[in-house]
Amino acid sequence: MDEQFTAQVLEDIKRLAVQVGRLQQARLGDTQLKIEKKSTGIDLVTEVDKLSEQMILAFLKERYPDHSVLSEESGLADKSSEYLWIVDPLDGTTNYAQGLPIFAISIALQYRGRTMLGVVYAPVVEQLFSATRGGGAFLNGQRLRVAQKESLRECVLATGFPYDIAEHPVNNLCYFSKFSMKCRAIRRLGAAAYDLACVAAGKFDGFWELNLSPWDVAAGMLLVEEAGGTITHFRADRRISIVAANAAINRQICETIAGIDGHAIG
Repeated sequence: MDEQFTAQVLEDIKRLAVQVGRLQQARLGDTQLKIEKKSTGIDLVTEVDKLSEQMILAFLKERYPDHSVLSEESGLADKSSEYLWIVDPLDGTTNYAQGLPIFAISIALQYRGRTMLGVVYAPVVEQLFSATRGGGAFLNGQRLRVAQKESLRECVLATGFPYDIAEHPVNNLCYFSKFSMKCRAIRRLGAAAYDLACVAAGKFDGFWELNLSPWDVAAGMLLVEEAGGTITHFRADRRISIVAANAAINRQICETIAGIDGHAIG
């Protein structure tokens, strides 16, 4: 992708994310909010998810009509393009439905299968994370760097649990139990894209989670990498399962997981 084109697209998407964020803030805590259940029964979608997605897809259709789009609520609109937008219009829907102010918009652009730019915006705290491949990661214009801790014992980690936690034996409970004894603390915010953005910003020292989808991680993974972090995949049988941290902490997290699973990672 051309550098000038990438820079212009990034500015467009940052503005778009802020506009969508205004809609989400305006409806946060709305007692009349329409909420539906997805297939698992605990996985929710709200009318604001759908309205947010409509705003994003309308913008992409107008500006980039030949690009393919993969979005959480609408699925894949494949136009056989080398460009693919990956969109989570409202990451943290359960929080949003509860009126909790921890949620984000996540938008990434891939070119020939490689993520080239990503934006994660947390509206309530007005945190606008952005990254371009080779151009660094930023929070509200300030360059980011992952935390530089070297001991897992000193770390605050983030994680989440899959929606099929009650049905699938690989549900993160065994990992959570082990890490609870090996690190300083664990936080579970309920928004994987925002978790990864916080790793990029050094607010979390590391992150692990399993059974994620592309829209959960596409923008956040680029943020972590461009902030000097390392992404490692584990549990290929559970869709996208990743560890994110600096190299030293990433290795220690992976070693802990390998000790539970009984096989090496990587």
